[in-house]
Amino acid sequence: MSDKFAKKWGEGTAEGEAAPFSERVKEAIKPPRPLKPRIDQAVGRIELQVQRLTSAEERFSERDRSIFSKIVDAYQKHDMRRANIFANELAEIRKMEEFIMYSKLALEQVVLRLKTVTELGDIVVTLAPAMSVLRRVRSGVSQVMPRAERELGAVGNMLSGIIIDAGQSTGMTLNFEAANEDAKSILNEAAVVAEQRMKEKFPELPSISATKTSLAETETQKSQGY
Repeated sequence: MSDKFAKKWGEGTAEGEAAPFSERVKEAIKPPRPLKPRIDQAVGRIELQVQRLTSAEERFSERDRSIFSKIVDAYQKHDMRRANIFANELAEIRKMEEFIMYSKLALEQVVLRLKTVTELGDIVVTLAPAMSVLRRVRSGVSQVMPRAERELGAVGNMLSGIIIDAGQSTGMTLNFEAANEDAKSILNEAAVVAEQRMKEKFPELPSISATKTSLAETETQKSQGY
């Protein structure tokens, strides 16, 4: 690791080596902010939101189980109106559950990428799609967890500042097209995994119309003495 990189990354100037006079003057006016501690701080704040999403997911799962049992009870009592009401409510809850799971998976990918940044050049390439993912998750989570929306917005601003500082140090320019494609890949993968986990985690609801038909046939058979 070069001395210049070590200083910018957060390890300071090499022992016994004085920085150039012009650089010392510049630092005296506006001391540089090491990048690694800022990235670590962003990681910690994102991980906190992942924990909060996990807690929200558990609450929704408990609600899911409760409503599902009510649907089963309504089916058993042939109360299709009540079953339909609960089924519609459960469908909305499962949409929220899937989005929470999707958001968690996407944020976990962002954390993983931030933890693997090792060079200044990697920062620009890694943080740009991470910011796009944060914006997407933030826009969707606002209705479920307003506090998480604000926190993810603050983290996005932190990452933006880090990208600017890293770009100034390396002279690298941001490839928006590549960043957007990378972000899209992360989000698509999260969506596929979330959908699969939902199918594995929760029993599928029977079709209301199919159940009505089945019950009607049963009643007909009873009336005909079968």
